[in-house]
Amino acid sequence: MKDVGHGSVLAQGEKRKNGWISHANDPVGMERIEAFFAARGYEMHRHDTYAIGRTLSGIQSFNYRGALRNSRPGGTMVLHPDEKHDGQAGAEDGFHYRIAYIEPAAIQSVLRGRPLPYVHGGISDDRRLFAATDRILRSVEDRIETFEYDDALYDLAHALEAAAGTAPASGKKLIDYHSAEMARQYLHELPQTATMEYLEQLCGRDRWSLSRDFRTLFGTSPYRYLTMRRLVAVKTALRTGQTLADTAFSSGFADQSHMTRQFSKAFGISPARWLGLLHHRQVTTR
Repeated sequence: MKDVGHGSVLAQGEKRKNGWISHANDPVGMERIEAFFAARGYEMHRHDTYAIGRTLSGIQSFNYRGALRNSRPGGTMVLHPDEKHDGQAGAEDGFHYRIAYIEPAAIQSVLRGRPLPYVHGGISDDRRLFAATDRILRSVEDRIETFEYDDALYDLAHALEAAAGTAPASGKKLIDYHSAEMARQYLHELPQTATMEYLEQLCGRDRWSLSRDFRTLFGTSPYRYLTMRRLVAVKTALRTGQTLADTAFSSGFADQSHMTRQFSKAFGISPARWLGLLHHRQVTTR
């Protein structure tokens, strides 16, 4: 279900009663869209990327490998590179979905020569895969930064293997504590810009082995670790009276809305509401 230039019936940003398509503007090597179609969306076509998507509402029907498939909310679509498919509504209300187009080379950068995962039938109910696609298939208005994309790619590649039944047998792997700790100390200093490419250079390890060891030793991914350190800095800055906008900048977030989204995801409450409740408690307990 590729968009403009690959079988789409609508131009980017064009909205009509029968359908619309919106593009993400991510600074990463991945195309990501959100769309709605009331009836038929795409004729038969194919592309050389994975098409990994999620139906948000309605029924998304498509012909794939000789059969009609029906994607409903709660599952994950995984269309393998170079497989023909089309797309149309499977119910009167149309279908609303998000989809990302990911180069096989990006998946191979994690798998290192293992066969590309093939999810038969094009739809998976695997819960690990559904969770692994959360960051990639979020709202197109919520940009994905490069560091986060690399982090999400690691989870996605392994989840695809598991969903396809091709995950390698687990074996004991040597853990490089020194490199992982070097990365942790660097991230702990809240660099304004961080990338897995820089961590590779800093630690002398390839990004995927480093990411694996970091998760094993510290219980979270490098990106998540940095995000949580930034959020701790947000709380400290807000307590000192900094504005939300100034706090976002000083803590290393792209902007105030980015900070607010991350804060809400981590703590279940917006920074403004958290600050208001904090002040209320301070006043009432004196």
